[in-house]
Amino acid sequence: MARQPQYSVIPDSAVDRLVSEVKGEVFLPDDPGYEAELDGFNRIGRHRPAIVVGAVAAEDVVAAVRIATELGLPVGVQATGHGIAAPAEDALLVTTHRMNAVAVDPIARIARVEAGAQWHQVIATAAYHGLAPLNGSSHLVGVVGYTLGGGLGPLGRLYGYAADHVTRVHLVTADGRHRTVTPESDGDLFWAVRGGKGNFGIVTALEFRLVPVARLYGGGLYFSGAQAAAVLDAWRTWTRTVPETLTSSVALLRLPGLHQVPGHPAGELAVHIRIAFTGTQEDGEELLRPLREAGALLADTVAEMPYRDVAEIHQDPTEPLPYHERNIVLRDLDEDALDALLAAAGPDSGCTDPMVELRHLGGALSRPPAVANAVGRDGAYTLSTLSLPGSPDVVLRPLSGWSTGRRYLNFLAGADTSGSAPECFDRATFARLLQVKKHYDPHNTFRLGHALLPDGAA
Repeated sequence: MARQPQYSVIPDSAVDRLVSEVKGEVFLPDDPGYEAELDGFNRIGRHRPAIVVGAVAAEDVVAAVRIATELGLPVGVQATGHGIAAPAEDALLVTTHRMNAVAVDPIARIARVEAGAQWHQVIATAAYHGLAPLNGSSHLVGVVGYTLGGGLGPLGRLYGYAADHVTRVHLVTADGRHRTVTPESDGDLFWAVRGGKGNFGIVTALEFRLVPVARLYGGGLYFSGAQAAAVLDAWRTWTRTVPETLTSSVALLRLPGLHQVPGHPAGELAVHIRIAFTGTQEDGEELLRPLREAGALLADTVAEMPYRDVAEIHQDPTEPLPYHERNIVLRDLDEDALDALLAAAGPDSGCTDPMVELRHLGGALSRPPAVANAVGRDGAYTLSTLSLPGSPDVVLRPLSGWSTGRRYLNFLAGADTSGSAPECFDRATFARLLQVKKHYDPHNTFRLGHALLPDGAA
């Protein structure tokens, strides 16, 4: 029998204050709409807060944080719910999906987005001006959480992480102040929040640079699972030679259905190489020749595409589902590592993970940005898994010998990852993050999600 959450008793006076001060909606556990308000994309966990504030403006976030602090409640935030860690209980949760305005200045090449905006909104608005954001593989992910966790996407090797392009952060800190955070105004906080995710406050709006990309030579190459060894080896060798204008990944897929591959049996292993190249189609075709010759193709969707269709490259799921998300960063991918990966997740492994993915790093992802942030830069590849509810890690542990010892913060979801944030940073970076945390959140108010400090730590 599932344990029932223990809700804090919120004084009527505090509820009345929230209702009077908040322009959005306020939900208690017995209220109609409470359950629907908690719905998130990843159903591996579900928040059960003592009270929910459905914010529509920055002032709502300020009021929620101030009252939660007075009550001694931890504060969490949810936009889309892709990266849920341990469910928030006995807490105040701010939901931001109603705050989703997006504006683009095409002359300055700057986008300004509110807390609940999703990437498809920014992609479409920027594309009208021949520009692109540093979005991720899924167009449904929230802009803010993705960016604050680093932001590793299809343009990464050429332009770096999304966090590298942030110019201004509008943030409510634990003292209830609504700050405009820039390198000049709050240097340490600006450094920490870009990479340290939600540990320092709640972002109400974010401003970041766009890049001049209007089209791609991109898409996917699909092979049967029986060819996994040959295809992975070809991709591994090929990544050592490609220019920074090409960002790629390869995934072992066991999805319920692959509509991109007509006739491919549902759930049967397929290999999917994802390609995003900013160069010409002619150059792209030449670059991809070794991959297209690596095996018998089931499907080839790589072609000229407008950047607004970038989500077609990865074909990430679009309907909510429950999954554990785990990862490690690899320092290299040699033949022995590939053998270990195939033994753990290949066609004869017995692995049931719907997706096991390698992403190629390097290029701008390995260089320090113009304005330093807390995003890690070590490693040559990320190895991440999406696993079924209750499934243990059967893939990452056998590859630990090739790990840098780090994880990537954005590729973590599920309660078993809630204590993994310290593993995402080197010792010096983590120590500096804790210093900033102590200054701006001395009582560890923002300790939900992937927290730097455990629950109750100060």
